[in-house]
Amino acid sequence: MPTKFRPTEKSYDRRTGKTAIIRHYMKAVPKQELIDYLNKESSPNKKKHKVIKELERRGIKLTWRSKDA
Repeated sequence: MPTKFRPTEKSYDRRTGKTAIIRHYMKAVPKQELIDYLNKESSPNKKKHKVIKELERRGIKLTWRSKDA
């Protein structure tokens, strides 16, 4: 099963009465959103590791800098 970025959500259309399930997979998240998530301090390390693995899968090289620079 693919890695998820956010929990699955249900969207209910009141006109038609149908429920659509929206799945947020890591492979469908834009690159800039993943990089912004890595830069947040409040994000958990377990999820940061998943984001790093996804960026490596896409062939994106990360350059780490200290916070002072």
